[in-house]
Amino acid sequence: MSSHKFEDRRLGMSRAITRRDFLNGAAIGIGSAFAGAWLGDPPSWAGTVLAAAPPYPPALTGLRGSHEGSFEVFHALRDGSLWRTMGSPTATREHYDLVVVGGGISGLAAAYYFRKARPDARILVLDNHDDFGGHAKRNEFAHGGRTRIGYGGTQSIDSPAPYSAVAKGLIEELGIDVSRFPRVLDSSLYTSLGLRPGFFFDRETFGKDMVVPGNFDRLDEGLLAAAPLTDAVKRDLRRLFTQAFDPLAGLASTEKRARLARTSYADFLTKMWRLDPGVLPLFQVAPHGLFGVGIDAVSAQDGFGLGFPGFQAMALDAAPGPGQNYDAIRSPEAARYYFHFPDGNATVARLLVRRLIPGAIPGSTSDDIVTARADYAKLDVDGSPVRVRLNSPVVRVAHQGQAQTGPVEVVYAGRDLRSVTADHVVLACWHTGIPLLCPELPEKQKEALAFAIKVPLVYTNVFVRSWTSFQKLGVSSVEAPGLWHTELRLDSPVSIGDYHHTKDPAEPIVLHMSKSACQPGLPVRDQHRAGRMELFATSFEQIERSIRNQLARVLGPGGFDPARDILGITVNRWPHGYAYQYNSLFDDFWVNGGEQPCVVARKRYGRIAVANADAGAYSYTDAAIDHGYRAIRELLGG
Repeated sequence: MSSHKFEDRRLGMSRAITRRDFLNGAAIGIGSAFAGAWLGDPPSWAGTVLAAAPPYPPALTGLRGSHEGSFEVFHALRDGSLWRTMGSPTATREHYDLVVVGGGISGLAAAYYFRKARPDARILVLDNHDDFGGHAKRNEFAHGGRTRIGYGGTQSIDSPAPYSAVAKGLIEELGIDVSRFPRVLDSSLYTSLGLRPGFFFDRETFGKDMVVPGNFDRLDEGLLAAAPLTDAVKRDLRRLFTQAFDPLAGLASTEKRARLARTSYADFLTKMWRLDPGVLPLFQVAPHGLFGVGIDAVSAQDGFGLGFPGFQAMALDAAPGPGQNYDAIRSPEAARYYFHFPDGNATVARLLVRRLIPGAIPGSTSDDIVTARADYAKLDVDGSPVRVRLNSPVVRVAHQGQAQTGPVEVVYAGRDLRSVTADHVVLACWHTGIPLLCPELPEKQKEALAFAIKVPLVYTNVFVRSWTSFQKLGVSSVEAPGLWHTELRLDSPVSIGDYHHTKDPAEPIVLHMSKSACQPGLPVRDQHRAGRMELFATSFEQIERSIRNQLARVLGPGGFDPARDILGITVNRWPHGYAYQYNSLFDDFWVNGGEQPCVVARKRYGRIAVANADAGAYSYTDAAIDHGYRAIRELLGG
């Protein structure tokens, strides 16, 4: 037996876990060569890839997120092969008051606000995925007669800035009481077991594999004593946290902030503080969860706002500086406005669908919806005033007639190309794709839309037999900057309605792993492009092997055996992930006060309005809601 096959057997690659619905990304490729081959026989691909929604998408495992069938049509449109292969669309003769392109939270909110303004309206929501919710995805795992739930995208009702009256009003209308979060969260569970955040030193970067409780958000002498770091690095870390040093002494606070806005946090450490470069890996991935890039592409000014060390003697003004990102400026009110459901903000999407199509999800409260099973067969029923049509990627949106005054034709791909018409259309989809869908838009607007490159990321849920290994290691989460998934954590201990989080380490639990697909050293937008290509080119088999290897290395000293203990894997891959937020290192207008592309991009055009969090360059659910609301007001003249 080869060493490679032996290693796979040790990791459990041959075990029959729940991983059947995977996509081999390495086999599909990307670009025109694949698109041409894939579209060579339209009846075949249409019948297999886009035939019908699975009976219950949340329970599917393997490679999810941007899954097989959700992106191939658009890639063919991008590469110019779609129309040559598919021909003309068939008119369905369906006409709606509103068609929404995109079934994420922004699109569902837009449909909700339109129906609220016009109760008799007929509405169609079209989405390219086999599930609604956009990035707000629900993952389920069944074992031993119980279902455990994880979030595959948008994590929480949360924002650095206070929720607007509009967004807060919708959350309240949906029956969510944010103030009760402390009552549904068992905040002391992990600490009562002696668990705290940990850091994984990998052998490739630090010379040996080692998990140490503690992290680098403060000076931790216990962590430093155990860490496999050089004396120089340990000395410089102590300096960074404790020394009263101002690298910009003599400048006014506003001048300091302007300099910091143009300096990466990595350069702040090595060029202003002149620290040993060995310090950098300890902080590199700290901003991944917010910006999708590391400290090489995040400004020192944002590092100051995020509480990173090194600013203690700089006497910086607490007010926001030029071009500072919202994520680094959290108001006290915003900090209190937080709520997490077991499936993240998939619950917000499910509550919206329940309001729009009451028969699709049973129950009536934000508690009972946590365990309610959606009936996907009821989403798109003849005669229903609101319909959600999945597996239906839109390929063209165009006004009929002159001067953008007539109805709008919307063409989408099902088993073949089909078209519907509408009095109004909301494009609640990724802004980068809108210029291809709607070529009649003004060139300046298309250029602004194309600027909104998405942040590629991966949210992986691993269902495991127990979490005793965490208990033995004394950690509840592990930062691992040198591994493919840079963060690993136990699921948030939230119990709502009939859903109860495990309290016993011997019971199964969902582990959440995350990755920001970035390429340090490149300009930020190039990092996102490179990350997207990486995710499309990486197969599920490669990701699974990486997961098993990582869990063996990190948790193995605590007794974890990937071949024995992994019960299921769901990889939510998002090559086009969260909205791009402007960056003072690379976007001059963000520092100098120039016109923001998102303002130009979201302008209404005739009977077509633009929504999505991209419209605010702000990757939070409140932005998605706000811009869904704005789009409807523009269409209805409110």
